[in-house]
Parts: sequence; structure tokens; C-alpha cells
Amino acid sequence: MKDTQSSAVVKFRAMHESGCFVLPNPWDVGTAVYLQHLGFEALATTSAGFAFSRGKPDGGVSLDEMLSHIGEVVAATPLPVNADFLNGFADGPDDVAANVKLCIARGVAGLSIEDNSGNSAAPIYEESLAVDRIRAARNAIDASGVPVLLTGRCEAWLVGRPDPFRVALDRLVAYAEAGADCLYAPGVQKPDEIADIVKAIAPKPVNVLVSGFNRELSLSHLADLGVRRISLGSGLAAVAWGAFIRAARGIATTGQFDAFANAIPFAEINAVFSKRN
Repeated sequence: MKDTQSSAVVKFRAMHESGCFVLPNPWDVGTAVYLQHLGFEALATTSAGFAFSRGKPDGGVSLDEMLSHIGEVVAATPLPVNADFLNGFADGPDDVAANVKLCIARGVAGLSIEDNSGNSAAPIYEESLAVDRIRAARNAIDASGVPVLLTGRCEAWLVGRPDPFRVALDRLVAYAEAGADCLYAPGVQKPDEIADIVKAIAPKPVNVLVSGFNRELSLSHLADLGVRRISLGSGLAAVAWGAFIRAARGIATTGQFDAFANAIPFAEINAVFSKRN
């Protein structure tokens, strides 16, 4: 294990021991550098944000592309990086384990494995298989000698499962028992459901996704509920795409360039990146 990865892992694990922090999601080197400039203490990749930057849908990026991207984000700053590793780019536990080892080798401080199968006919893995996949990822991490933080994700809300809260609660408890260090069910937004998940998982930390659908939640509110980590998913990428689309659409439809009034000054962005050279 490289010294830089070792120190990042130690820092990232310590960040989960108390309090509550925001883990923002850059989608390229530039956004990673700028988030460091703003003072964030750790970063996470976003599968959707990266895929969109490649002109592909979420889940449409290959394993090799994702590994290369993860390595670039890790190298961009000294901050700990958590990899959004989707379903591990495999169905079977042994293949998940093999790919997790490849991800660890990119220098990450943490990674997540989700139970979204990518199969529209059965969009979420059967529970026993999903648990075996988390256990395989845990074993791969332990065998590597690099104690990266493993996040177990239940996608019940995002795939539209009936009674997603009950599905997520049961699965997150099982994922914790299988070796996940942090638990995450993107899509939960009711405060009482968040509090119940935190209670069921304790003392392990819980991550909550904040995006457009639950933007009324605040850092202080989630901290009061016992949440340890807040990630933004593709939220920042969506904000950037929104500004770009509105400006480009306005130019295409009206021939006016009023949207440029909201642009960040060139010198301000350039100055941040000039410090890296």
C-alpha cells in the first residue's frame, strides 16, 4: 500500500467516526480540484456524472473506463476518494471480488457496491446473492491488506421496489453483518425513515443522498438524525448540465447571449488551476 493511499484511508475512516460531513461528487479532474479548493475534505466519484461527460447513460461505462476515471480523480488531489463502483461490474461474488481488487489498486480510500443488477426484468439482486456480493467485496478488501472503507448500497428506492423502506432496512442490516462499513440507501427522504435506518445500523455510519428530490434536508438536520455522511450523487453534475443546457438552448432558440451574464469569470477559474502548475 502506498503511503498516500494509507494516509487517505486512515483519514477517511476517521471522518466516519463522529459528526456529519458532506462528500461531494466531482465528475472529472477539474471539478475534483475545485472541490478541494472549496475546502471539502474527501470526494466521491459519480457514475452518472462521469457517464454523462462521456456521452453515455448511467451504467453505460465499461469497467476499464471507470477504473481509469477513478485513478484520475484519485491522482487529482491528496483527498480521500470513495469510488462509486456500481454493482462491481459483475453479478457473481467471485467476479465482484476480482474487480474490487482492481479498484483498490487505483488508490481509493473507499468504494461502494450496490444491489442494482442492471437487469430491467429483475432490477435488484435476490437478497442472499446481494449479501454474498457484499461479503465477497469485504473478503477482497481484507485480502488486499488495504483497509478501504466498504459501503453497502441498497437501491430499493431507485429501482421502484414496493415498500422500499422495509426492503432497504432489512438489506442494510444484512449488508452490515456481511462486512459493509457504511450503509447507504439512495432515495430515502422521510426524516423518520432516515432515523430508523440509523438506529438499525448503529454503531455503523449511514450515508444519505441529497439531490433535487430531497433538497430541503440540511446538513444540520441530517446530523441531528444521526447521519454521518451526505453524498450528492450526480446532483452537482445535474446543476452544471442545467446551466449549460439553458444557456445553449437560449442561444439556439433566440440568438441572444444573455446567459453569459451568469458565467463565472474566466480569471477566477483560471487562477485556481494555475496554482497546480
